Amino acid sequence: MTELATSPTTDRQPTRTRWGKAARLAGWRALIALPITTLVSMLVFWLASVAPFNPLAAYLGPRFERASEQERAALAEQLGINDSWIAIWGRWVQDVLLHWDWGFSRSMSRPVSEVLVERLPWTLLLAGVGVVIAIVVSLVLGVAAAQRPGSLIDRFATGLAHVAQGMPAFVVALGAIAVFSLALGWLPVAGVSRGGAEPTWSSIATHLVLPATVLALSQVPWLLLNIRTSVLTALTEDHVTAARSRGLPERTIIWRHALPGALLPFVTVIGARLPELVTGAVLVETVFAWPGLASAVVDAAVSGDFPLLAAVTVLTCLAVLLGSLIADVLYVLIDPRVDDA
Repeated sequence: MTELATSPTTDRQPTRTRWGKAARLAGWRALIALPITTLVSMLVFWLASVAPFNPLAAYLGPRFERASEQERAALAEQLGINDSWIAIWGRWVQDVLLHWDWGFSRSMSRPVSEVLVERLPWTLLLAGVGVVIAIVVSLVLGVAAAQRPGSLIDRFATGLAHVAQGMPAFVVALGAIAVFSLALGWLPVAGVSRGGAEPTWSSIATHLVLPATVLALSQVPWLLLNIRTSVLTALTEDHVTAARSRGLPERTIIWRHALPGALLPFVTVIGARLPELVTGAVLVETVFAWPGLASAVVDAAVSGDFPLLAAVTVLTCLAVLLGSLIADVLYVLIDPRVDDA
């Protein structure tokens, strides 16, 4: 009776161990994220200070040439442009931490918080849909290719991956516009609505197809080849051989016995690809005139807009760290072989 009473607790112990390990991993990553984001923000302010652009000229625009030297000097003093980059960075950090004030964007002539609230959801929408498409396409083609090595679907999937791997995202974007927008007229070229009209859910969905698909194709090669290799390896393991010997259908063997183990490195690759996803999103947004953060980042870089550059870079850094953490935590939780031993 004692053995029967204690066995459920024993069975639950590995799960509790994995949750504890995941919590400790999250805690350590949170501690590491603080100095990393601090250094990244400092680097942004330093690079902006040495960039060959005159922030005062970008702020004044055509008025810069008409302004006298005294007016330029007074305005530069008022805006703090002549201060050292470390002083500007220090004021920015103080405002963010104490007042949650991300500063004023000179390039957009608006508070940085307003720019983020307006543009960040569009970038998140594009990146989120692109990731989902990339994962679905990679899983379907990768599993089908691994199930029939050397078949037509295998050659097609691996060929697609290798071709897409060597093509920059902006080249794919320009080709997609030329074919599906200009030649066939199936999809709109850019923006989120036609003719400057107010965007609707229908117009957003229609305008999202091309940029999200192009962004997904930039991530498919690594995900597809990874899942194909992982499933091929999983199909040779003992538990899969045992399942096949019991006469289970091939579909059940693939999706219930081989795929769960193959998903572990797949999840890790998704986390590792997040920095590339951010870069690809910026390029795709620029080509398709998507109203995300890309154009704001370009304008901020050209005009030496310290606050906006720092805010976008810090948020991007945190997103990459968070994605990597989620991938590692899922790896710990999914794989029963990962424990404290």
